[in-house]
Amino acid sequence: MSGVKVLMSWDILPGREEDYFEFHIRKFVPTLEKMGLNLSEAWLTVYGEQPRMLAEALMPSMGSVQRVLRSNDWDELGLELDDFVENFNYKVVKAKGSFQM
Repeated sequence: MSGVKVLMSWDILPGREEDYFEFHIRKFVPTLEKMGLNLSEAWLTVYGEQPRMLAEALMPSMGSVQRVLRSNDWDELGLELDDFVENFNYKVVKAKGSFQM
């Protein structure tokens, strides 16, 4: 596998779960895809002391990721996401074929 992954994690704010999932389906995922971030996997933690959500997006190169992360679309999406989540974090890593943290 070549390219890079953007690994994201966050916690859904208590009492905002329904609104979050609506936002996730209608706005978050389509906007990421429009920016070229191809979501490949997502996990919902149901037990334990880990972030509630983990997501992984693929991009072909570090340059393409840097363009997205510096874009107004990324900043605006982050501001909207803040209405529903806390502890949002991300990192960029070289893509390997399996789950990465």
